[in-house]
Amino acid sequence: MAILKDILYKVHLKEVQGSTGIEVKGIQIDSRKVTKGDVFVAIRGAQSDGHQFISKAIALGAAAVVCDTMPGEIAETVTYLQVNNTSEAVAYMAHQFYGEPSLKIKLVGVTGTNGKTTIATVLFKLFSQLGYHCGLVSTVQNQIGDKVIPATHTTPDAVSLNALLQQMVEEKCTHVFMECSSHAIHQHRITGLQFTGALFSNITHDHLDYHKTFEEYIRVKKSFFDHLPSTAFAISNADDKRGEVMLQNTVARKYFYSLKTMAAFKGKILENALTGLVMMVNDKEVHFRLIGEFNAYNLLAVYGAAVCLGENNETVLTALSMLSGAEGRFDYSISNGLIIGIVDYAHTPDALENVLMTIKKLRKGHEQIITVVGCGGDRDKTKRPIMAQTACDLSDKVILTSDNPRTEDPLQILKDMEEGLSSSARRKYIAIADRREAIKTAVSFANREDIILVAGKGHEKYQDIMGIKYPFDDKQVLREMFELLGK
Repeated sequence: MAILKDILYKVHLKEVQGSTGIEVKGIQIDSRKVTKGDVFVAIRGAQSDGHQFISKAIALGAAAVVCDTMPGEIAETVTYLQVNNTSEAVAYMAHQFYGEPSLKIKLVGVTGTNGKTTIATVLFKLFSQLGYHCGLVSTVQNQIGDKVIPATHTTPDAVSLNALLQQMVEEKCTHVFMECSSHAIHQHRITGLQFTGALFSNITHDHLDYHKTFEEYIRVKKSFFDHLPSTAFAISNADDKRGEVMLQNTVARKYFYSLKTMAAFKGKILENALTGLVMMVNDKEVHFRLIGEFNAYNLLAVYGAAVCLGENNETVLTALSMLSGAEGRFDYSISNGLIIGIVDYAHTPDALENVLMTIKKLRKGHEQIITVVGCGGDRDKTKRPIMAQTACDLSDKVILTSDNPRTEDPLQILKDMEEGLSSSARRKYIAIADRREAIKTAVSFANREDIILVAGKGHEKYQDIMGIKYPFDDKQVLREMFELLGK
């Protein structure tokens, strides 16, 4: 519980009707969850407008309402706060309500198109191995030490996030590593949090359904670094053409990592195989379990963050050499018939290209690369033909299939993917809408030592079709098909 006026620090108030001296028991952005004594904050979302549910929230017992437009009817027993941006206001309010949890931990945020989950997860594993009690906020799952809390979004809403961080503080976490998606930054889910450090992995074509232009997508990512305090560190990928731009206006301490140019955290790949990476990292030769050039970048980002957090260089590299990556990221297994199956979350053209280029470098001779890939429904349509062409360019056989069609017709998504295919690409692919059948077909095509990539869903244990999440696990289905077909 808190006094309303005590949680309004940094909130820009336009108009107040009623008392701010009242006691509030909680903050809600979903009117259905309001109970007596709560503050209801009306958010204008993509699907619905919270302002339409103000009267419902009051009927359920809301003591105060935060809105950007005052309602026509005013209840005398309720306090109304009008603000410019309710998403921003609720973030500041939640941080205060939950006791400013980000000030009591070392909070490190990771943003970028690809690599966020691996960097955040490996940081969590590394610092846990170094003896710290840590928290993780990621696409795959949220964690407090060994306790796993299922994740519904890459970054939770501001109220849920601050509640989670407070729980981490109560359970004595010292370090928390968090993915910061462009949606979360733009929607103010992380506004008000005090970051100890921030990392940028890379930026490529994604989320244009939401941000509309690539320039806007870049601007949103960059704003995360623009708002860091001078006490924080900011680490960026010097090899990404926008790596320097990300940090140009930040007042945080700037560092870069690189495989191609001079940087504070410099790496060089000596060997890249299915057994892992051998790298020179700032003149130290290290063997890592992670595979591929993209993971070389992820490892350098993790190493840089650990050093910036005050850890010993050699201790960090020794611990890193023992760690695996995140579930569903270049997650491979070998069948009894020596077919290699790889499951990866790659759902952007760049991520798919990175994974397939890594596979091409790993193959010893003329093994086939067979790729199963789809595109999500209700998401950026412009990347669909690019994804299909990329798969065909870098594979021997391609099976286009469903990912999470959501509310779209899977056959229309497949048509969108097929539209951009060149004549040579058209000779390499077939389209099978049923994802299980597509994986089965890929396994039937494969011979000894061939490589099957199942891309797009990675760690996900479901398939989202018309609002229903049906159980579906790419890794499990792949194993089942190896067994079923005797491969």
